Amino acid sequence: MSGDPGFSNYQNEIYLHGLEDRHPPFTTDFTALEASARERLEPGPFWYVAGAAGSGATDRANRAAFDRYRLVPRMLTGATGRSLRTTVLGGELPAPVLLAPVGVQSIVHPDGELATARAASALGLPSVLSTASSHTLEEVAEAGGDGPRWFQLYWPNDDDVCASILGRARAAGYSTLVVTLDTWTLAWRPHDLDRAYLPFIRGIGTAIAFSDPAFRAGLAKSPEEDLISAVLRWVPMFTGTDKTWDRLPFLRAHWDGPILLKGIQHADDARRAVNAGMDGIVVSNHGGRQVDGAVAALDALPAIAEAVGDRTEVLFDSGVRTGADVLKALALGAKAVLLGRPYAYGLAHGGEDGVRHVLRGLLADLEITLGLTGHRSPAELSPDDLWRER
Repeated sequence: MSGDPGFSNYQNEIYLHGLEDRHPPFTTDFTALEASARERLEPGPFWYVAGAAGSGATDRANRAAFDRYRLVPRMLTGATGRSLRTTVLGGELPAPVLLAPVGVQSIVHPDGELATARAASALGLPSVLSTASSHTLEEVAEAGGDGPRWFQLYWPNDDDVCASILGRARAAGYSTLVVTLDTWTLAWRPHDLDRAYLPFIRGIGTAIAFSDPAFRAGLAKSPEEDLISAVLRWVPMFTGTDKTWDRLPFLRAHWDGPILLKGIQHADDARRAVNAGMDGIVVSNHGGRQVDGAVAALDALPAIAEAVGDRTEVLFDSGVRTGADVLKALALGAKAVLLGRPYAYGLAHGGEDGVRHVLRGLLADLEITLGLTGHRSPAELSPDDLWRER
């Protein structure tokens, strides 16, 4: 298929490097990245990324759900020529993959979100910048150059600060707003609690708020002069208040691009999002980090896609590790997936190069597996391509 970027060539590149006794910088088994990253990171940063709410049941359920679905390969379909290209919100993407918003990335590598933006931009993939970034909106935009960029909002309780941050994001070229709904307060996370580890109270992951003029206007002294006072203003402003559906018009009034609601796990909430005029939803349980014992995101996806998939864009995250995982989510109704922890582990291994290695590997795996299951494009996938264990 013409114009295909040939992501699967990364496999050939790796094998050819073997002739020179050169090997990948770290594992190509992306289910093994977590264990490898644990060897490289201090316990606090590692568990902040890898940990989950409560007993970890939701995190485990996410992975178990992927294992319950099996791809059913078809033969003699002419899948030699194939393309991962797709369209999301009217824009063409080289693959149905985005980088999920992962906060405080500087705890795993000093370059943090800057490295991630560079790696994503080089591949043409949208990177969704977290409100809890270690670098400012403008710094990350500059690092990403001409690459597509989206912004994720943790909705502040101060309307002036919220409007100011949204205005900055639009001015810096962020095209799409992703509003996270499920993290209006932090879950009970034992791995973090046992170490009393929360980066925000140390002024890490607060760069966007602390650089915002509306936020700074409410301080007697700047964050550079009085960090504790800034943190004490930040924490209650960004946590502790659950918004309601009737507040969504405020976002529309201050954002003139597409808006997606992230954290949707019930078909009725998906319908309400559509009726409220939202442009899309992200089916997500925050990677199991918010509600212990919750439904696996993949198990929630089919009913939601059936309910609203013909009226809005349905994206997916939580538990994605491999190319096969991406195919399963697409077959069940997602238009694209957001990849989270794996690229964060790549960042821990090697900064920008580490993120690029994970992304290139996942895209190669995705393209190869797409063809081997008998498909030439993501648009050909459907629930008929899956078998579900009982």
